[in-house]
Amino acid sequence: MKIKIAIVDDNVFLARAINEKLASFDKINVKYTVHNGSEFLANLEKDHNLDLVLMDIEMPVLDGIETVNIIKKKYPHIKVLMLTVFDNDENIFNAIRAGADGYLLKEIEEDKLYNAIIETLSGGAAMSPSIAVKTLKLLRYPEKQELLTKEETKIELSTREQEVLEQLAEGLSHTLIAKNLFLSPGTVRKHIENIYKKLQVHNKLEAVQKARRQSLI
Repeated sequence: MKIKIAIVDDNVFLARAINEKLASFDKINVKYTVHNGSEFLANLEKDHNLDLVLMDIEMPVLDGIETVNIIKKKYPHIKVLMLTVFDNDENIFNAIRAGADGYLLKEIEEDKLYNAIIETLSGGAAMSPSIAVKTLKLLRYPEKQELLTKEETKIELSTREQEVLEQLAEGLSHTLIAKNLFLSPGTVRKHIENIYKKLQVHNKLEAVQKARRQSLI
């Protein structure tokens, strides 16, 4: 029986590369590729006959960590392997906490990816070596986990920053936000700078994703 897989990745070229890595394995059937968590969940509503999903983390609309949270509540039979270029502690910690079954880097070779899929479906927890080392450190030093959690819960935005962030999340431009909130574009830019600083992010996508994880919007 073939292993039914989905790929969720907003980078078309990387998604294609993953597909190509798996094409030589007869046991694998890649049912479909989608570009964000929201598209994936819509597909699952129609048909949740799936064994495993290879999930990116940083994606528009609905990121990988939020999507894992939802999958594990609604479709616990589906295994989730995070497949990402990001190996920072916060992403690893949040992915594991959300219920991910394994965490791999996209540079993984095709045979190792295949073995990781088999291992995960057999109840194992596949991880790239560098991720395994970081995970062990997080387990050895629980205070670091507490620090990550505290960092995520102490963010406080002003009412105006909240309003700006909500409009950013809707994809509105600085000019439109300024018009909607009766502010000057310069003031909007200043609010956005403050939002980035408080959330410790560098761009709109990161800000919206982190804010959603923190239930700020």
